[in-house]
Amino acid sequence: MGLNFNQFAKEANTFLKAYAAELNLGKDTDKAGRILSSILHGLREVISTEESLQLIAQFPMFLKAIYVNGWSGKTKIKVKSLEDFIDLIRDFNGVTSIVDFESNEIAENYIKSTFIVLRKHISLGELEDIRTVLPKDLKFLIYQNVMF
Repeated sequence: MGLNFNQFAKEANTFLKAYAAELNLGKDTDKAGRILSSILHGLREVISTEESLQLIAQFPMFLKAIYVNGWSGKTKIKVKSLEDFIDLIRDFNGVTSIVDFESNEIAENYIKSTFIVLRKHISLGELEDIRTVLPKDLKFLIYQNVMF
């Protein structure tokens, strides 16, 4: 099977434009990419490796690449609250987190919107599996309306 990297790039660019629009970022796909990457990296640190592998099995290639970029598979980070999760994704975002995640409210909206957008690539069963393994105070991130 040949790999068509141009097709992967085209799909990724189309996705990022739609994602930026969903987050009300206009055409700022750079910021959208940083936000997406930070949220996916935060998620992979909270859920089990097994659950991560089941999740990325459903992703298109460009989302798989984002998810696994820099993944070491080390011990999971204990996150007990939304604030802990937002701090974690800010850590992954680095120095641009001040601009990208200006407030906890904005960060929470980005997280919720990300799950809504990802729903196009994730089965209901997998979303429920992820919801089940999230810490109690994060389960609400996967809303009922995301699941249906």
